[in-house]
Amino acid sequence: MNITNTTDTIAAIATASGAGGIGIVRVSGALSQSIAIQILGHCPSPRHAAYLDFRQVDGQLIDRGIAIFYPNPHSYTGEDVLELQAHGGTALMQILLARCIALGARQAEPGEFTRRAYLNEKMDLAQAEAVADVINAATIEAAQSAVRSLAGEFSQRIHALLLKLIDLRMYVEACLDFPEEEIDFITQGRVAEKLASIITELNTVFSKAKQGSLLREGINVVLVGQPNVGKSSLMNALAGEEVAIVTPIAGTTRDTIKNAIQINGVPLHIVDTAGLRDTDDEVEKFGIARTWAILETAHIALLLVDAAHGITGKEKSILERLPQGIAKIWVHNKIDQAGELPAITEENHTTHIYLSAKTGAGLDLLKNHLLSLAGFQDNSEGVFMARARHLQALDQVNLRLQNAAHQINAAELVAEELRLAQEALASITGEFTPDDLLGEIFSKFCIGK
Repeated sequence: MNITNTTDTIAAIATASGAGGIGIVRVSGALSQSIAIQILGHCPSPRHAAYLDFRQVDGQLIDRGIAIFYPNPHSYTGEDVLELQAHGGTALMQILLARCIALGARQAEPGEFTRRAYLNEKMDLAQAEAVADVINAATIEAAQSAVRSLAGEFSQRIHALLLKLIDLRMYVEACLDFPEEEIDFITQGRVAEKLASIITELNTVFSKAKQGSLLREGINVVLVGQPNVGKSSLMNALAGEEVAIVTPIAGTTRDTIKNAIQINGVPLHIVDTAGLRDTDDEVEKFGIARTWAILETAHIALLLVDAAHGITGKEKSILERLPQGIAKIWVHNKIDQAGELPAITEENHTTHIYLSAKTGAGLDLLKNHLLSLAGFQDNSEGVFMARARHLQALDQVNLRLQNAAHQINAAELVAEELRLAQEALASITGEFTPDDLLGEIFSKFCIGK
């Protein structure tokens, strides 16, 4: 997204596509009041809902609805904003939008309203990103975390850290102005102690942010194994419905089947794959090839085996071909047939879970271990929504602070590490953010927001 002119008046349909009881066309910019007068006959009183006729240039009635005018700077974008609420017919919305564009507005780009709100300091960048996260939240817990971020909780924690970091950096740099003094300013100012306190607080923020990232992104889980070990049955058991065909015929699943479920509010993106075996069936070969490709992007691989047979040489050969970075869990299925009880064991730093996808015995063991493996803690209180870039920035801050702690007796090096840590931390809220990153962030928003 490359918006070169933020002085244009923009317009877009702000409600979801398709028919609905109410549809909204939003206008933002200097021409908003003029557009209101020409469509409505006059501009409504600021922030008062008015039931008015919406008319074409020749006076023809478009619709009757609610109009609200928000004068700058007290609006979502910080500019003059007009909202026209009409009946939510698809054609009607297009007619109303076309009328606004004919009066001097242009079609808004994706995320342009929120981008203007950020540029006009109505919100910081973390809050702006939370707007999209609120809209796209897949679970109740994710929505609640996104709302906390939108309300500024994440930003407040980052800002509090930033103030402490700036204060410490100013002190250390002031020490550099007195190199000949015999006073040990570093020790006297308790720099190491303050640095340790900031690192502790940073770790707390990172933990909450990582929880929020899990709520937002979820976990990619792939079921792999030989044919007929119960991958599709486990998929159905986890989903709580029949999403995959189950038969005793080997090779029934010939392509990947994806399904999204949630455990404690964490989205799990589960993929049932074709059974891994040698075959002459061209369709099945294609499905097996897709299985290996999907494993490259997975977080966790569930390696299914029949509990009656255990891990054979074929399963071990599958294990050897799995990507190195993926977490692996051995799932011994069909314990109801093998006469075993549900259990979870650790052998050679590898987890083995014994369950029955058919009866559900041991299924909770698997669910809880999946959450544990992903780093989720069963406490969403105070969790705020975070993105991958936020976690990367916090990682970078931690690295810089650890470097500073290891070089505590060299004030020049400590000051430089604190400067770099400050820049990384400030990038989260947008104080130091390049335009190309802004374009990437807001281009993923829906049009009208």
